[in-house]
Amino acid sequence: QVQLVESGGGLVQAGGSLRLSCAASGRAFSDYAMGWFRQAPGKEREFVAANRWTGGQTDYADSVRGRFSISRDNAKNTVYLQMSALKPEDTAVYYCAATVYRLRALERLTAYDYWGQGTQVTVSS
Repeated sequence: QVQLVESGGGLVQAGGSLRLSCAASGRAFSDYAMGWFRQAPGKEREFVAANRWTGGQTDYADSVRGRFSISRDNAKNTVYLQMSALKPEDTAVYYCAATVYRLRALERLTAYDYWGQGTQVTVSS
């Protein structure tokens, strides 16, 4: 069992940056593959980024590649999402997620066993 708590959301102007954090508690953090998803009003939750294991494979949605970066600090049991060059269309609730099954297709919602409560990111034009 693992608990996930996101933080770092807020209001930012277009072109700005934010760093989201997701703190995990419970089982050894390094055992988990971690992902970030987002859900805008009236839309389905969508994949943003994933990290399969420490120092290993990372994946990004085409819409954020080159602007967002996922990283993790196992000593702090935390995964980060650094977001730069933000656009109004990045406005959403951002969720982190975790799974011990690191070989799953991490761009899929169903790959994950644990979810945080989300943090709101609003990008003004």
